[in-house]
Amino acid sequence: MEGGGAKVVMLTGSVLLLLPVVVFVTCFMFWPGRLIKAYNWFWRRRLGLSVRFCDVGSFRFCYWTRGTPGGAPSLLLLHGFSANKDMWLPVVKFVHTLGLTRFHLVGASMGGNLAGVYAARFPEDLSSVTMVCPAGLETLQDTDFVKRLKEMETQRNQDQDQDQDQREDQSIALIPTSVPQLQEMLNLCCYKPLNLPTQMKKGLLQNRLPHTTFYRHLFECISAEDSRHSLEKNLHLISVPVQVVWGQQDQVLHVSGASVITAALPHSQVELLENCGHSVALERPRKLATLISNFLSAQEVTHGNAHKKNS
Repeated sequence: MEGGGAKVVMLTGSVLLLLPVVVFVTCFMFWPGRLIKAYNWFWRRRLGLSVRFCDVGSFRFCYWTRGTPGGAPSLLLLHGFSANKDMWLPVVKFVHTLGLTRFHLVGASMGGNLAGVYAARFPEDLSSVTMVCPAGLETLQDTDFVKRLKEMETQRNQDQDQDQDQREDQSIALIPTSVPQLQEMLNLCCYKPLNLPTQMKKGLLQNRLPHTTFYRHLFECISAEDSRHSLEKNLHLISVPVQVVWGQQDQVLHVSGASVITAALPHSQVELLENCGHSVALERPRKLATLISNFLSAQEVTHGNAHKKNS
């Protein structure tokens, strides 16, 4: 009887050990998107980040936060078009979030555009701003991606009767709807091609597809004529210290945009990263975190010296 009982215990233990493996394999095969969400959840927990929601009118914003308001400036990170807040997880491993009193604003791509315009409109809220490969500029050169967008716009203008279905048939590299298109987007945004496992790409696509309609609507808004160069129109109004970080091999927004910013803001600090594309936070997270940290430290020293001089 005792021997039989021992076998039952061992069998039960084996089943319990196998259960997580079975769940993992099942998710990997059929719902890889859930595995990616679980992975991001794990890193958020490990980094001490809490997910919060904020309702403004008919919109609900989701964000994560860490830390409490303190003496040092807070750090607010804005993601780029069709990305999400989890794109900053690799950077957060090196940068602490402290609150939102006289905060430093960091934005990438579309978020960089927003960060710059915000700095121009509400300088009293900010201590400084970092723009990473920001949109909203008339760059000195066009990338192939931008050239393609201009061609699509010309086609739309020539065919005023084009209906919504026809517009949706026009593929936009940043809004993939298939695994091959997702790979094209990764190749476009990164200097070195990301050869991810097929199941991981399927998971990324699963998590993006429910937002495709919103992405298309948002893209039409930010690429419209009255908002396409919104950052450039507001550059002359920015009075806070400015840092610009750009990947030299950016295939989405040409690196010559950095020259547009320095022409309007000659005292801005510009960092051009070699062997880096548009997704700086993904490709060079440690370097980006170091640059931001050093920039913030320099601002604290400058502010401290100015305070001593005034007192």
